[in-house]
Amino acid sequence: MPEESAWSELEATAVRGQSVLTRSCSVQPLKLLNPRTHGAGCHVVMSSYGGGFLAGDVVRLRLTVQADARLLLSTQANTRVYRSDSGAASAEQHLEAHLAAGSLTAVLPDPLVLQAQARFRQHQHWHLQPGAVLLLADWLHSGRMDSGEQFEFHRYESDIRLTYGGRLLALDRFTFRPQEHIATSPAHFGPHQTTLSVYLAGPPEDARFRQLSAVLAAQQPHSRHELTPDLSQQPVVVAFTEARPGLHLLRAVGHGRTALQPIYDALHAALAAPELLDFHAGQRKY
Repeated sequence: MPEESAWSELEATAVRGQSVLTRSCSVQPLKLLNPRTHGAGCHVVMSSYGGGFLAGDVVRLRLTVQADARLLLSTQANTRVYRSDSGAASAEQHLEAHLAAGSLTAVLPDPLVLQAQARFRQHQHWHLQPGAVLLLADWLHSGRMDSGEQFEFHRYESDIRLTYGGRLLALDRFTFRPQEHIATSPAHFGPHQTTLSVYLAGPPEDARFRQLSAVLAAQQPHSRHELTPDLSQQPVVVAFTEARPGLHLLRAVGHGRTALQPIYDALHAALAAPELLDFHAGQRKY
């Protein structure tokens, strides 16, 4: 386990119209990769030496995106969280990010897969300066669904905080313990096995914000009035809302990854626009 002061660090800077890494430091078990892009944006892939989180692993990442820089932060594959024996510490991930004016940051990780008896805790704090735009996705699988593992983990805790110009914009906290909460209840997940949240933060008048908001809104196939009373028959349920000025939110649940993958496909395609990231990472990966 890294010491309390051991943080991995990333800094993306705009240099003559091209966004590049000007600082990259990885602390195990995190491994940071910087694949070459064919556009103006910079791409960083988070990986690990063990293929996932072991009990007691702690990943800390401090991210800085300088003025007018463009960055995509993704993962190499699904992030697995392995079992944690009784009394063992949770695996943890901490992210502290500072986004300067004019910057564009997109975070599109693959799903987090909580295996049987796993414990996981994450804290993310995103500091946006006025003029920064953030597209942040958080995707969770109930377990190794292909092998029939569903909601057999011990505990999942998530704390996502967004501030804009020093003022709190969003605070999203979620804790789930399958032993105490009934996962199949309609109040929780029902028959759905995967859940995705996408946050869009920034100035509403920014053309990039409006462009990405339109993509998110288009992912909701039905209005609330058009949904059937029994959502269990729907392979995917998507809701989009303009939560407040400068914050739009998409929530989705699905029976499996293929149900939610089209949302990522649409976002990758939109981000490939020259005024956004200027490259399509999804085509290379999938």
